[in-house]
Amino acid sequence: MRPTLSHHLLQMLRRWLRACACVVWAMLSGLGLAHAGQDATTELEKTARDWLQPALDAALPSDGSLPLRTEVEIGELDRRLRLAPCAKVEPHLPRGSRLWGRSRIGLRCVEGARWNVYLPVTVKAFGPAWVIKRPVDAGATLTQDDAELAEVDWAAQPVTVLARPELWVGQQTAFPLTPGLAIRQNMVRPAKAFDAGAQVRVNGGGNGFSVSVTGQALTVGLVGQSARIRLPNGRVVVGEVQEDQTVEMAL
Repeated sequence: MRPTLSHHLLQMLRRWLRACACVVWAMLSGLGLAHAGQDATTELEKTARDWLQPALDAALPSDGSLPLRTEVEIGELDRRLRLAPCAKVEPHLPRGSRLWGRSRIGLRCVEGARWNVYLPVTVKAFGPAWVIKRPVDAGATLTQDDAELAEVDWAAQPVTVLARPELWVGQQTAFPLTPGLAIRQNMVRPAKAFDAGAQVRVNGGGNGFSVSVTGQALTVGLVGQSARIRLPNGRVVVGEVQEDQTVEMAL
């Protein structure tokens, strides 16, 4: 007996219902996994937040010598992460990184599974610094009138901020400086007092006596740094270069 048209329609309807059921089950299962994944990543982010502030407090000086006001921005983990169950998660700072500027916090499972994920974090550290207030040419000698105090983010760059004027006043600029730049270590270098081969005056003294002699510089003389000088008798001495282009030698 040949199947009727209604029988074919009934078979097609059954196949369609089974297909729909599979799709709905897959969607519901996916939602459940996504929800579980979101719960896991949210818990990991909370673990990182709880660890971060004490770690940051320990990383900054506690004696008040660096009066910095910190602000922390913590990113998010990928909500699609599917991590194996873990009984204990340990936050850590990856080797070679620090809680300064753009960084990251590691989260590794130490009990129950083996995985390690990273959470992006940005640490800002606001404090007083000297900021260039007018254009300064490369090679110019900085004076205190070239800068003014302002609050800046010390962590915006990895280079150290020179917070005290004595660290940069009298130094030469390594490149042109524009207004608004906080003076940092890579922006300045000691002023050159003399070149290698120049004749320079070497001064020294001790208990109740002093000597002064002219010698030949064997190295370039940078103010505040050591230079090697050959004396007329052939002896080579080392002394600190002074702003008046002399060398002070300890006897």
